[in-house]
Amino acid sequence: MRSMSGSRRNSGSSLVSSSSASSNLSHLEEDTWILWGRIVNEWDEWRRKKDKLLKELIRKGIPHHFRAIVWQLLGNATDMPVKNQYSELLKMSSPCEKLIRRDIARTYPEHEFFKGQDSLGQEVLFNVMKAYSLVDREVGYCQGSAFIVGLLLMQMPEEEAFCVFVRLMQEYRLRELFKPTMAELGLCIYQFEYLLQEQLPELNVHFRSQSFHTSMYASSWFLTLFLTFLPMPVATRIFDIFMYEGLEIIFRVGMAILQYNQTDLIQLDMEGMSQHFQKVIPHQFDSCPDKLILRAYQVKYNPKRMKKLRTENRLLKQRIETLEKGQVTRAQEAEENYVIKRELAVVRQQFSVTSQNLEKAQDTIGELQREKVRNDLEPFVTGLQTQLEQSRLQEAELLGALKELQDKVLDLEKRSSSLPDENNVAQLQDELKLVKLRELETLHSFREMQDTVTELNQRWQLHMSKGGGGHWKDSPKKNALNELQDKLMGMRLREAQAQAELREVKLQAIQLESQNQIHSKLIGRHEVESAVMQERLQQLAGQNKGLQAQLTEMKRKQAELDCKSKEEVMALRLREADSMASMAELRQKIAELEIQKEEGLIQGQLNHSDSRQYITQLRDQIGELKNEKESDECVRTRQH
Repeated sequence: MRSMSGSRRNSGSSLVSSSSASSNLSHLEEDTWILWGRIVNEWDEWRRKKDKLLKELIRKGIPHHFRAIVWQLLGNATDMPVKNQYSELLKMSSPCEKLIRRDIARTYPEHEFFKGQDSLGQEVLFNVMKAYSLVDREVGYCQGSAFIVGLLLMQMPEEEAFCVFVRLMQEYRLRELFKPTMAELGLCIYQFEYLLQEQLPELNVHFRSQSFHTSMYASSWFLTLFLTFLPMPVATRIFDIFMYEGLEIIFRVGMAILQYNQTDLIQLDMEGMSQHFQKVIPHQFDSCPDKLILRAYQVKYNPKRMKKLRTENRLLKQRIETLEKGQVTRAQEAEENYVIKRELAVVRQQFSVTSQNLEKAQDTIGELQREKVRNDLEPFVTGLQTQLEQSRLQEAELLGALKELQDKVLDLEKRSSSLPDENNVAQLQDELKLVKLRELETLHSFREMQDTVTELNQRWQLHMSKGGGGHWKDSPKKNALNELQDKLMGMRLREAQAQAELREVKLQAIQLESQNQIHSKLIGRHEVESAVMQERLQQLAGQNKGLQAQLTEMKRKQAELDCKSKEEVMALRLREADSMASMAELRQKIAELEIQKEEGLIQGQLNHSDSRQYITQLRDQIGELKNEKESDECVRTRQH
């Protein structure tokens, strides 16, 4: 306690001095004062052996005069190396100074210590926030942290408040809450929603039906530790427990508040609930903070389950990031496919856009020609017109070529529709094979018939050689001869028929072969024409790219023309300003000469005729300048 009071005498920002402690001693019970004095002096022993008793005492509330030293002991911030750097940090400049200055006036605006723009409270608050923004450049400054620092400054000097705040940011998860991503705040909201769904399911369903999100009322609870939501005495009691138990008390108090107000909240809509949170709930426990603390420790809170929820939230975020990356990849692939499918339509659209741009460019050139100021640009404009005519001719040629190709494609499609398909060609080939087989069978039969006729002829000749010297006298022999002649004639007839059939089959085979050759030639011609069409389409694509390049070049030249026109307008304005200044100078000279003439000061220097002549010259110059100004105004009007 002696070290505590000595440190307070060395700082002008302390609210509690040794004299104020002695003056308020009568308001504290003697045994409480003695007990907490013993706790402070024997702190290490109490933390080792009487930790449960210390926890109960802190939950009942730390006496006001002991809060400064007890908070430092709880946060292990009594001997921090960063305390020696504090004075050096104040001499440095921080990129967050403007933001800190802007928000200081909003921090405890009704508190006496922070009232007024140049008050001591605002100055030391600025110093602590600036020093921390230099120590932790990743976090820098975040709205909400100033309320925590302001509460510390109400209890202790700025150096000690700075050390305690650094320890809170490092060891109490506050640094993760105030990072630019605020990932820890999202985790706390996720854990709090789980408690709400588990313990107050009806209220949770009502909140969801009214689109009353948890972040709408609970974000400030975690960021400012209820310092902006509850009155200062109640919030300070919660901060006492927070210094010992961490963020668990924030979850407990939040759930206790919702349990206490569940009946009223279920009957309200979204706007009514917002008003209830702003105007009714903050003042429910003004008279009895112990009632809120007691309700908070009746809330079911499982640290292991909360830790598991922390892991689940991290895995869920990783899965969401992975899905988002996959969706982005699929979206990119779909977009590429869509672009590929729409290339032909884009080319046609570019033709129309190109023609429109060419018309606009021609209109612009016409306007440029009507401007007398741009006489030097006539050769360039003529060149542009020539290029426009050439591009239009090329566009007409391309359109004609496209139409011709489209006609050829239609013609080829008609021809291809009239040609037999692959199945018909295969069928014709099968029929050709069958005809050739029939031809072979017919040839084989014909050869057998020839052999039979040859054999009969030989027998006939043999018979004639044996009975050639006699005469045919017996009728049976004549009958046999007649039969043989009939068989021979029948065989010859069959031979003639077989030859006729053979010729017919050969003729059909020749016709099939000719049709097959015709079909093959037609297919080959179709393939050649398709290749020619593809080559022509590639040429058209190349010409289209060339036209696009020409259009880009024309746009660039048009932009250069616009820049030159702007420069010339500026030059006209500068000349106008110069002419105005010259007119003013000439008028001043005329006035001086007239004054000198009236007073007779120019006698002996200029004669009467010379002075009139000089004044006339000046007036002529003024007239010329007026004419030049009028012409410049006409030119500017035409430009507009």
